[in-house]
Amino acid sequence: QLQASGGGLVQAGESLRLSCVASGSTVSSYGMGWFRQAPGKEREFVAAVRPSGPGTYYGNSVKGRFTISRENAKNTVYLQMNSLKPEDTAVYYCAAQSGRPIMSSLLDPRRYDYWGQGTQVTVSS
Repeated sequence: QLQASGGGLVQAGESLRLSCVASGSTVSSYGMGWFRQAPGKEREFVAAVRPSGPGTYYGNSVKGRFTISRENAKNTVYLQMNSLKPEDTAVYYCAAQSGRPIMSSLLDPRRYDYWGQGTQVTVSS
């Protein structure tokens, strides 16, 4: 089970940190991803991290502003979001993918096995 939190209402240029806590499993065993979905739009890949070793991936719209990280001792994955823009407004979801995912599968929401409930991020201009 995944529990996402940390969303809120901020102004453009500010920062937020989202957290995704896994219960009943260890995040180090899964490829972990963040996706977002704005009203009327498809779910969009934001960031992902491999189960172990180096390997983080970012969507083009967030590259250089967002950072995904994992704290195994807390069984938590984070998404640090800096320089937020109004177009970042969406519901953000964390997800877990079992096995030994490759980059292409980490970018594809259909390949994920477990999803959190989502947390709303609203950025005002």
